[in-house]
Amino acid sequence: MIRVLLADDEVIVRAGVKAILAAAPDIEVVAEAGDGREALDRARAHRPDVALLDIRMPVLDGLAAAAEFHRVVPDVSVVMLTTFSEDEYIASALDSGASGFLLKSGDPYELMAAVRAVHGGAAFLSPQVAHRVIRRLSGGVMTREAAARERVAALTPRERDVLALVGAGLSNAEIGERLFLVEGTVKVYVSAMLSRLELKNRVQAAVLAYQAGLVEE
Repeated sequence: MIRVLLADDEVIVRAGVKAILAAAPDIEVVAEAGDGREALDRARAHRPDVALLDIRMPVLDGLAAAAEFHRVVPDVSVVMLTTFSEDEYIASALDSGASGFLLKSGDPYELMAAVRAVHGGAAFLSPQVAHRVIRRLSGGVMTREAAARERVAALTPRERDVLALVGAGLSNAEIGERLFLVEGTVKVYVSAMLSRLELKNRVQAAVLAYQAGLVEE
């Protein structure tokens, strides 16, 4: 079972998201919270695999909470769940270490897909915002593309292969199948690649892969 922590200050919203996830046989909501600080406390107590955090919450908002999760409970994958689709929210969420970004207005099946994806080591962006994020962060600017290629040039050939497949949205298991590697070895390559490039998570790695031209749109 994939253990999920759900944090949202609106009880009705939490109930709705919980009901959606209850339909998945491999997902279980093990804890709920009404604000970011409570979410951190529940994460320490229940050690979930995935945390679904609303961006706008009292005491500690979702963006600040995501950064704290990344520092205090780094094994918990964070997905931001919000009604807001403005680019600044998306960029801030990714900078804070989140592995995914979902709109509450999206398809309920995206919610299940996101939980499974980030639990499997992949990143997940709602299709409604994924293309816009990539366009915004890559910007189509040649100097930025050149800088991305220069950064990627520091990687080993195998690390570049892994980065390209991360950019394509593959999980560690799927990357292992493509490159004929065991999943544990893929994790080592991913960690080394993120460290060498000074990236916080796979979403940032995916953006860099697009900027460097390693992934076809």
